[in-house]
Amino acid sequence: MVGALGVVFGDIGTSPLYAMRTVLGEGGTLDRETVYGLTSMVIWSLLLVVTGLYVTLLLRVDNEGEGGLLALFGLLRRSIPGGSRLAVAATLVAMVGAAMFLGDSVITPAISVLSAAEGLEVASPSLSSIVLPVALAILVGVFLLQRIGSGAIGKLYGPAMVVWFVVLAATGVAALAGNPDAIVAASPTYAVSFMVHDPVTAFVSLGSVILAITGAEALYADLGHFGRAAITRAWLALVLPALIVSYLGEAAEVVLHPASAGNPFYAVVPTWATIPVLVVATVATVIASEAVIAGGFTVLHQAGGLMLFPYLRTRHTSPEEAGQIYLPAANWSLAFAVLAVVLVFRSSERLASAYGLAVSLTILTTTTLYVALMLVRDHSRVRAAAGIVLGAVMFCFFAAAVPKFVSGGWLPTIIGGALFVVMWTWWSGRRRLARSRRQVELSASDFVRDLEQKEPARVPGTGIFLTEDAEIAPIALQTVLDIGRLLPERAVILSWHLADTPTAEAHECRVRVGEFGAPYDGVVSADVVLGFQERLDVSAVLRDVAEQSEELADLDADHAYFFVSVPHPQLNSRSPMARWRQRLFLLLDELSTDRVAHLRLPRHRTVTVGRELDL
Repeated sequence: MVGALGVVFGDIGTSPLYAMRTVLGEGGTLDRETVYGLTSMVIWSLLLVVTGLYVTLLLRVDNEGEGGLLALFGLLRRSIPGGSRLAVAATLVAMVGAAMFLGDSVITPAISVLSAAEGLEVASPSLSSIVLPVALAILVGVFLLQRIGSGAIGKLYGPAMVVWFVVLAATGVAALAGNPDAIVAASPTYAVSFMVHDPVTAFVSLGSVILAITGAEALYADLGHFGRAAITRAWLALVLPALIVSYLGEAAEVVLHPASAGNPFYAVVPTWATIPVLVVATVATVIASEAVIAGGFTVLHQAGGLMLFPYLRTRHTSPEEAGQIYLPAANWSLAFAVLAVVLVFRSSERLASAYGLAVSLTILTTTTLYVALMLVRDHSRVRAAAGIVLGAVMFCFFAAAVPKFVSGGWLPTIIGGALFVVMWTWWSGRRRLARSRRQVELSASDFVRDLEQKEPARVPGTGIFLTEDAEIAPIALQTVLDIGRLLPERAVILSWHLADTPTAEAHECRVRVGEFGAPYDGVVSADVVLGFQERLDVSAVLRDVAEQSEELADLDADHAYFFVSVPHPQLNSRSPMARWRQRLFLLLDELSTDRVAHLRLPRHRTVTVGRELDL
């Protein structure tokens, strides 16, 4: 539970810093009924969306223990035919959700750190000039920390967030002591009454109320790290009560002193405690930012495994925890984007309007995939109906956030839209390349017949021929045979395919070994099953091959030569892909991780053989 508090709830836990201020800004005249009505909407959004949708429904659905948008997509993809329209539609929905989550990852660190640093203005108005430099310095430090990993620092995250939630509850209780009447705002009747008497304001305010549920997706995404029980207990026992009391406290203060609506969070903090609370808030926002950035790394890593995004160089920062990863290209791209956002918007109040679209669309896509899964695999109409109802609630949030596109919502929309185009182009291009390879290369059975006809000379040594398709003979192997009619004395045709599970542990056989048989003794085909969170470890696979094949029991991978087949995509005037998308795919192919580096092969013993293929 403590561990979950440090990772899962950082984003949603820091929402009181800016959510109520933005929500109250939508209310116009801040009389008692308006303040309590808006506060009730915030509280019941937490109960409906986070408790109802995520804790009650989504946390019960896992993909071999893993959760999150892409894990849910993998679970759905296993339940429907690969080439069907439903599979394509599900893929597009998953791309939209992942792209919007990444767009949200640019906003969250910026708004969280800015809102905490703005406490300096409360402590002393003369310090307003250093708010921006302090926020920038903190964010630079956050991104520099990513390369060393969050394992050691993460041990402090849980206790630090416990302190933060205690501060939220304590300040809320103190404010309620001064105006106990505000407790009634927890009743849904105030939200309903406000919607009935002022439906326009209530609808518009939904675009800001959604700030209170940012980070809800993290509850599901981190399911595999902490488990449903720990996340549920942490939410119900500490996080939800602390957030409710905090929002009620802010409402109590604003009703007594309407001027405090400009920064209600710090308004409930006693003057003597401003600096200590500022320090705790800063630590909490750093933790929230770290968690969001790590979540972005996970999404990109999973998207690469699901063939929705180019492979990015990945470094594991912990020998014990496979989930702790660092993607240098993603880290510095995200750092540039976040710092640019801070410099452009310069305040959390202006940045708040950019938030709702990405968050609501991410939750909508997750809900859509959940409903589809309930109908297709589990045939649970009750859960599907519950998902549809809560999805309708989220659609209201999304519709209310659309008008904010002009005032800032354009930012995550443009970022998410660009990433969606990248994913869509990469996925389409990879599918076309696979079809092109099948048209020009020999199938496994044809290759065996060709091998018997050519009767190649056997040369000493071990050759490892790698291919992504077990049904097609590798380009490199065909080339070696065509040019020199040679075949290594020992040869392993190593192929791999991806399952729609996080890891291959769920499969009975991780490596399947097949013998070509006489007269080609020593030639072995091996097919490896990988999960979408895994990457091929050639050395480990070869050890498994040696254990399963008597002929290769003494295989020495340290002296073997590796032959890698590399397709080179070319523009194709007859392709259904638009010319600009073909050019984008070529660019992505050039920028993606080098195949030899991605497979972690020794360059001095690796030969790459390419072939041009039409898109």
